[in-house]
Amino acid sequence: MNFFDRLHDRIRTVDSVVSVGLDPDLDRIPEHLHDHDLPRWAFNRRIIDATHEHAAVYKPNAAFYEGPDGWASLEETIAYAHGKDVPVLLDAKRADIGNTARQYATALETADAITVNPYMGRDSLQPFLADETAGVFILCRTSNPGGADLQDLELASGEPLYKRVAALAELWNENDNVGLVVGATGPEELEELREEVPDLPFLVPGVGAQGGDVEAAVEYGLADGVGLVNSSRGIIFAGEDQGEEFAQASSQAAKRLKKRLNQYR
Repeated sequence: MNFFDRLHDRIRTVDSVVSVGLDPDLDRIPEHLHDHDLPRWAFNRRIIDATHEHAAVYKPNAAFYEGPDGWASLEETIAYAHGKDVPVLLDAKRADIGNTARQYATALETADAITVNPYMGRDSLQPFLADETAGVFILCRTSNPGGADLQDLELASGEPLYKRVAALAELWNENDNVGLVVGATGPEELEELREEVPDLPFLVPGVGAQGGDVEAAVEYGLADGVGLVNSSRGIIFAGEDQGEEFAQASSQAAKRLKKRLNQYR
């Protein structure tokens, strides 16, 4: 089974399209966890214990695992999530050429899927695309305001660059393992892209702290019932001011988001 087949089964099992972003900012995790040898891992373990019944996938962002003990924390996190039968999407936004790209793609030996950046073209993504069992989410229309600096540029054909990225992603989907990252802060663009590429699942960030459109995220993010809507800070730091009870607040936040999303499925 490829990643999207496994994701389909997971979505049905937990009746959820929630992606829980595991971004353990050391400045925000509870003070009592800083005494742990791997505080990021200690934080993630408690979040996973509290939210796995509501999570279709976990999405650790590689940026939060840089530095001392970071990669050890990430490895522990991925293994623990797998122990709960939850797939892991590594938000790494990787791409490069030649041997460097092949090295980046070794992340798929542990994670189930990865985000990639298409700016350098197909050859920079080939090692990821060639892995038939893994999911590859290509950045298309991101939710940050500065995304328009490049993504909205009009090509000679008259189409914006982000639509060209979507068309290329469809061409590159030879192994049925490609999805798109499309932010929830632009619901009209979500709708347009769904019309352009009806069969590609979307990873939709921006519904939490960024205030994206939940209904549009579900209506246009799913393809044949498969897709993901991500919230990171809105879930994992829901109990930031609650000390040792932080995980329970995260559980409730994940459950609430699942319920909101399921209204539109």
